[in-house]
Amino acid sequence: MLVKMRAKVSVVSILLLFSVSSLAEEVKVTVQGVTSIAKTDDNFVCATLDWWPVNKCDYNQCPWGKAGLLNLDLNNKILSNAIKAFSSLRIRIGGSLQDQVLYKVGNSVKKCPHFKRQKEGLFGFSKGCLSMDRWDEINNLINKTGALMTFGLNALIGRRKGTTGDTLWEGDWNPQNAHDLMKYTISKGHKIESYELGNELCASGVAAKVSAEQYAKDIVTLKNLVKELYPNSTTRPKVLGPAGFFDQKWFSTFLEKSGPDVVDGLTHHIYNLGPGNDPSLIDKIRDPFILSQVAQTYRDIFVTVNEFGPWSGAWVGEAGGAYNSGGKYVSHTFADGFWYLDQLGMSSTFNHKVFCRQALIGGNYALLNTTTFIPNPDYYGALLWHRLMGKNVLAATHSGSSYLRAYSHCSKEKRGITLLLINMSNSTCFDVSVINDENLYPRQTEEDSESEKWREEYHLTPKCGDIQSDVVLLNGTPLRLTESLDVPSMEPKLVDPSSPITVAPESIVFATLRDFKAPACD
Repeated sequence: MLVKMRAKVSVVSILLLFSVSSLAEEVKVTVQGVTSIAKTDDNFVCATLDWWPVNKCDYNQCPWGKAGLLNLDLNNKILSNAIKAFSSLRIRIGGSLQDQVLYKVGNSVKKCPHFKRQKEGLFGFSKGCLSMDRWDEINNLINKTGALMTFGLNALIGRRKGTTGDTLWEGDWNPQNAHDLMKYTISKGHKIESYELGNELCASGVAAKVSAEQYAKDIVTLKNLVKELYPNSTTRPKVLGPAGFFDQKWFSTFLEKSGPDVVDGLTHHIYNLGPGNDPSLIDKIRDPFILSQVAQTYRDIFVTVNEFGPWSGAWVGEAGGAYNSGGKYVSHTFADGFWYLDQLGMSSTFNHKVFCRQALIGGNYALLNTTTFIPNPDYYGALLWHRLMGKNVLAATHSGSSYLRAYSHCSKEKRGITLLLINMSNSTCFDVSVINDENLYPRQTEEDSESEKWREEYHLTPKCGDIQSDVVLLNGTPLRLTESLDVPSMEPKLVDPSSPITVAPESIVFATLRDFKAPACD
């Protein structure tokens, strides 16, 4: 009897698989491998660490816990292993309270206050302080994990609130505290990859703002300071700014006034999903129409850099999707990958060099769980991108459903290309065939090696099909830390390259095609 039941189940399973396959929508994705359309930095994927204290609260919740820079457990093994797994993760240190942080070094800072709730303070907090002991601990984490640090400097020191009654701050930036911090940093042998001036002070600002002309003057001061203290141009940190929301007039004026070869990275912030308490967030995060709207911002930044600052490069300096710490039931789940990986793909096509995710840890939108440090689904998506997607961006197009997103890069360190396919539909399966536009220009090549005879596929799906799950499956197996708290190995499944790539509903697929001949990747 049991054998008969198993036989019936087996037959039903086969019929269901046949049914799903027969209902799949066939899509042809054309990848233009002859030339690249953009180029990212080698360390395109970036994550942030923020200053928020325990009592940073929104919507009757306080999701930061002890994840702020001044109380984060920097010796946590999961944290260090999660960073190490990238080999060289770019970490941006900054955030809303950045322009209230004093550095306890030198003679310009006499007291070292803690952040406290203060009604009249920026973002409702008083000034805070970074001790050099804590600064050493932060740098030790960066050093032992092989990370790259972007450090955001306080840009309001020396200024005063304007007399107009709005949020405008006037006067020159006083670089003395930054100077003393840099001298100390150099004396200790700490490596800073880049310095960023201020946070969200551009255009209309958030809690404070500075005019484009004044900010340009100040960033020239920062550039000169960096040149003075780091005379070796090969190891000199980059200078970044303005770290805020894009406004074409403000950004173009800033680039014009600061002049050539001052700003190395033009940083802007993206929170295109609205507030974290929006009840429709789970729907917005997989709506291709809503997700596509930000493309105009990426394009405008791209145009602005080309026209007013071609010596620079566009960076997304901070992006968390939903602002005010993200959505409690959405931003740390599998569903967030529809937004996050789509933004990585989209911004890279508009020649963005870096994309910094808010946050590595802290809030609802963290890559790591704020209390347990266990990686959330987006952590694994970011790691796969970092390992598989090279810096040369290729055009990938199709005429199928808008719920299927397709992005392609030259593969990282190996031959061929890697394709990112995101299926936001909850009902349609896609069978994707990849077309090489180079077929129009055939050439003779050597015979494929054994490793190139297979397509490598990484299928990401949520546990039990629940897109609001914190557990992600790779090729059907849950991704969990090992007993030694290391990030698990992520091996692909090998597939006959002549077969289509099957992208299940509400799933994400990275596919590496070693036999794809792309001159742009040679």
